[in-house]
Amino acid sequence: MRRATTKAPRAAVRAWEDDPKSGGKPIKRTGPQLGTAPLALAITGPAVPAKLYAPGTRGFRYWAAAEALRRAADFWGALLPRGTSWQPGRTLRVTLDAGVDLNAYYDRRGLSFFHDTVGKTTVYSGESPDVVCHELGHAVLDALRPELWDAMSVEVAAFHESFGDISALLAGLQLPSLRRAVLAETGARIGRSSRLSRLAEQLGWALRQILPGSAEPDCLRNAVNPFFYRAPETLPPSGPSSSLTAEPHSFSRVFTGGWFEALAGMLASRASAPTEADLLQVSLDAGRLLVDAIPAAPIVADYYSQVAAHLIESDAVLFRGRYRDALKSALVRRGILSLQTASVVTAPGTTARARRTRTAPAGGGETQTRRLSLSADEFGLEGRALVVEAPGEVRRFEVASAAEDLGSRTAPAPEHEARRFVEYLFRRGRVDLGAHGRAETRVAHPFARKTHALVAQAEDLSLVRRTFDCGFDPTS
Repeated sequence: MRRATTKAPRAAVRAWEDDPKSGGKPIKRTGPQLGTAPLALAITGPAVPAKLYAPGTRGFRYWAAAEALRRAADFWGALLPRGTSWQPGRTLRVTLDAGVDLNAYYDRRGLSFFHDTVGKTTVYSGESPDVVCHELGHAVLDALRPELWDAMSVEVAAFHESFGDISALLAGLQLPSLRRAVLAETGARIGRSSRLSRLAEQLGWALRQILPGSAEPDCLRNAVNPFFYRAPETLPPSGPSSSLTAEPHSFSRVFTGGWFEALAGMLASRASAPTEADLLQVSLDAGRLLVDAIPAAPIVADYYSQVAAHLIESDAVLFRGRYRDALKSALVRRGILSLQTASVVTAPGTTARARRTRTAPAGGGETQTRRLSLSADEFGLEGRALVVEAPGEVRRFEVASAAEDLGSRTAPAPEHEARRFVEYLFRRGRVDLGAHGRAETRVAHPFARKTHALVAQAEDLSLVRRTFDCGFDPTS
């Protein structure tokens, strides 16, 4: 008789629930298996044996990052459509310490994290689950809706950043200990500021030491914030964290704030005295809504309002409108949907029409963006055309964000939206010019971080994205 074999239990590791400066203590977790499908991960460099390392050691940082990566990937992997894979391939590569910098980014090759010393404190961006799960969120959204990558639009870029923050929030809520802590801290009213809503406290602290006002007073960004939608073209390209600007990380706070308020409303609608189990279920439902709505929302200049409309439509289909009031209330209160157009989403028959015209899967025949040719002369690149991808799909809901005074905002033409975002990128020095253009006419910004690059294309130049990074500009 063959003796039955049993797998040896996986070793335990210590990890953070959320950011190292959130006030939480390390918890014990089963060592994660990073290569698990469907969203496999691999940390570059020598492997570190799984065991209970002390905080502050390389072994602790390794497994704290690995646990956060696997937790977020497991959350999204269970929700994404079957067959969804990373843009870089089957396995997403992760570099936990790519050098000296206060930065982290996703670049369609993998995730990269850094370290830097501020005063006498060394900060590792890859140690924070908030930062790790944010960057992994970029990779998840790129797998789900790759057409957003090169779209030249403030709202599209800001939504990518918002989704990263939402990824960190939802990944945190998969931990029973953090759910219990948040319910206790907020009295089960999770729409209040808490260690859940405060994201990347440690990185925010480090950035404030270098440039006061570059991060919020107690974190990098707080999902509980007072920002109401404003047309990006009315905002400055940069400014202190206390103000709303057209910089994508700053503008992302409008959508994140509205979404988090909706999450709190979803929980309140589920139970008057919600339990940890209620909070877990709401987090899963919120993830399902996003995964269902995002592929359907057309890439247009006023992208926020289309995503918002499709969230409401997805709720009608997935949950029979269970969360309709929570969603509509939060999205209207934040101006993401105007009061006048919010009713359009749930008009009789609208849901069926919208779902029949959902976006084709990536690789299908449907146009996702509109190729636009700009004069490169405007950017100091003489005698050539600059080709960019403008938001160019057909909207499925006739909705809009709120105007600042009354009524609805009129969305800009796709060409104007793309032109405005391109100018923002050049102004802020976010474009790697390479050897293109004459030194006398171009503005190179040698010390600014580059998120985009110029690529020669026959007689023209194309502008393509290289990374989504943490957004801190050392030249500010």
